[in-house]
Amino acid sequence: MSDGSALVGPDGLPRCPWALSTEDYVSYHDEEWGRPVHGDDALFERLSLEAFQSGLSWITILRRRTGFRAAFSDFKIAAVADFTDDDRERLLGDAGIIRNRAKIDATLANARVLADWSPGELDSLIWSHAPDPAGRPVPKTLADVLPVTPESTALSKALKKQGLRFVGPTTAYALMQACGLVDDHLEGCVSRTSPPPGA
Repeated sequence: MSDGSALVGPDGLPRCPWALSTEDYVSYHDEEWGRPVHGDDALFERLSLEAFQSGLSWITILRRRTGFRAAFSDFKIAAVADFTDDDRERLLGDAGIIRNRAKIDATLANARVLADWSPGELDSLIWSHAPDPAGRPVPKTLADVLPVTPESTALSKALKKQGLRFVGPTTAYALMQACGLVDDHLEGCVSRTSPPPGA
């Protein structure tokens, strides 16, 4: 039984324990999670998917990501901002995504808010909340990784102040982890010490 520290997988490489629960997680953990993400549309996608994940397992979202991208025009902010009531009804009937009315409405509303922002403004706002890595101890076990931090609470407040929805502190921290604002790969995890693929 794991004590929550990095585990060696079938390939002999140590990873965060959650990454070994399914093959889908291995590639996501190794190639995406914790790697820096920039660009308004890319961050809008991650913000939207984290909101859809609220109350669900991330694997549920990960396995539907292709469906989400098709349904939401690859999360291009300008395109989603132009969605009509007919698009909303289409989304509510789309089995390729999570058909949660409140989350769909929040995604459409967020796109309309963000469409009025200057290019790079979402990127700048989110990344301005990245903590100084020098002040963060390396987590040794999953118990060392908190679901909410002062920075995620501040990011949540900043996004809500701008009119964005479904961006609570826990969702904001999941976004920070996924997009590389923080490195929560555990001590000993191969992804903590290895460069991004192609680097």
